[in-house]
Amino acid sequence: MSGLSGISVIFDLDGTLVDSEPHYFEAGRQVLAEHGVSDFTWTDHERYVGISTLETVTLWKREYGLRASVEELLAAKNRRYLELARTATRAYPQMRKFVELLAAEGVPMAVASGSSLQAITAILAGTGLDAQLRTVVSADEVAHGKPAPDVFLEAAVRLGAAPADCLVVEDAAPGAAAAHAAGMRCIAIPYVAAQADAPEFQTAGLLVRGGQEEFMAQTAYDWLVRSTPAD
Repeated sequence: MSGLSGISVIFDLDGTLVDSEPHYFEAGRQVLAEHGVSDFTWTDHERYVGISTLETVTLWKREYGLRASVEELLAAKNRRYLELARTATRAYPQMRKFVELLAAEGVPMAVASGSSLQAITAILAGTGLDAQLRTVVSADEVAHGKPAPDVFLEAAVRLGAAPADCLVVEDAAPGAAAAHAAGMRCIAIPYVAAQADAPEFQTAGLLVRGGQEEFMAQTAYDWLVRSTPAD
């Protein structure tokens, strides 16, 4: 197995496997506009990259003084997001290749995301990634979202893997922090290039500072083989 026996890989979804952040921004912009916030920008959106949808709308309610309940905001954002993402989300080509390289070696894999379970399964099906990524954990299924380690630890349980034998692939600082807290190695591919110097990313075993534009599947695969102790 090319030196990867005993290794499991856990992927974040949004901004890591697929280019879905523009859909999250647009869904959020539309929902906030309906509640009187008309100046929500991409820069504003970047502050919420890497945390769960539930935590995002909870912060919105407080920061923007919204009268709608958290439950109403969550349902509205999830509905808008699914409308945008179900048929129009693309997988990053090199990330798809990385998944295929790992699948060819029989490496157990999971997706652990702050998105809803419905959104995760719809996007994986729409991109065809569900053929290799069948184990899925949503932050809605655990007590705390990233940067807490809960979602990654639950993914390890479902894979039957020890945390120390897991590698996390992440694009956001809260996710990198969650991987570190879980006792897992991490490949970090910052979605927001300006955040590459964030301290959370410095705990990653491999930091691709240029994000998806610099990520190469074979390079990541070779690094994983080299950095995995032999049995």
